[in-house]
Amino acid sequence: MTTSHLLVPVPIPDRIAALIGSCIPPHILEAEFDAECAAREVRRFRGPRLGIEDQADREQALSELARANKMLSAHHPRLAVHPSSSW
Repeated sequence: MTTSHLLVPVPIPDRIAALIGSCIPPHILEAEFDAECAAREVRRFRGPRLGIEDQADREQALSELARANKMLSAHHPRLAVHPSSSW
């Protein structure tokens, strides 16, 4: 019996990744890309003191993340991207 912490991540060859990607609808792939970009923007605006413009940019990134996550979650609930996710 294996546990998840003993599994070693193995890179997926490009042809396999393309095959997997071809099975996912294009609007879901686009939403996943948008969610990752928005999560990266949200992480960029961390700190105890943000200026007014930075707060506005962070709120914009959060709304884009929420919009993309809504589409991803409608396709599959575990696809949602969180701002604190490492990948």
